[in-house]
Amino acid sequence: MTQPPSAQVRHGWRHQRWLGWALLLVLAIWGSSLATQLHRHARQPADAVLVLGGSIRREIVVADAVAQGNSLPVLISHGAKPPCTRLVFERVAAPIDQVWLETCAESTFDNYRYSLPTLKQWGVQHVVVVTSPTHLPRAEWLARILLSSHGIWVEMQLVEEIGIPANVEAPLKTMLDVGRSLAWAIISQVYRPACDSVFPLSSVDLAEWTARGFQCEHQADIQIPDTDSN
Repeated sequence: MTQPPSAQVRHGWRHQRWLGWALLLVLAIWGSSLATQLHRHARQPADAVLVLGGSIRREIVVADAVAQGNSLPVLISHGAKPPCTRLVFERVAAPIDQVWLETCAESTFDNYRYSLPTLKQWGVQHVVVVTSPTHLPRAEWLARILLSSHGIWVEMQLVEEIGIPANVEAPLKTMLDVGRSLAWAIISQVYRPACDSVFPLSSVDLAEWTARGFQCEHQADIQIPDTDSN
C-alpha cells in the first residue's frame, strides 16, 4: 500500500538524519585517530625536508645543511631551475643522491598537492617545510591542512630573503587557498593525483642545460659553465 505524502516526507527526513549522524560518527572517529597519530609523529624526529619554490635562498640554506651532514631526503617543489639547484648543491659539495625535484606545482596549494604522493611514498611522518617569512601564514596554514590531514606533522623552517620578497601574501588569496585546501583534505583521502615530473637532482644533465642556455637568480651568485670550455 502506498504511503501518504506526509509519511514519505517523515521517512525521508529520518533517513537523512541517520545519514547525518553516521557521517558525524565517521568524522569523529577519523579526527580522533588523526589527532592521536599527529601527536605521536610530532614527538618523532623529522624524516624529510620539503622546500617550497619561490626563492633560491631556500635551496642555498638546505644545500648548506646537507653539506654539513643532514641526511634527510629532500623534495624541492618547483624551486629554481634544475641546473641552478644542482650548481647550488655542488658548490658546497653537498651530496645530491637524497635530493628530488618536483616541477608540476604552480602555486602554494600545488606545492602540497603534488608533494603529498611522494611524501606518502617515502613513508614520511614528520616533515620540515622550508619557506620564507613573507610566505606566512598561508604556507603554514595550507601545510597543516593538506599534510596534517594525512597524518604528517609539519615543522616550519623560515629562510630570510634578500631583496624583493618572492611571495607576497594577499588576504583574499589566503582565504581562497584555505577554503580549497579544506575541501582537498577530504578529497585527497581517496583521490591523490601524482606529478608526472618528479626526478632525482642527480639526473640533471648540466652539459645539456648549458648547451641550451639558462640563467639563475642573481642572489645565488652562480657562475654558469662556459659552453666553449670543451
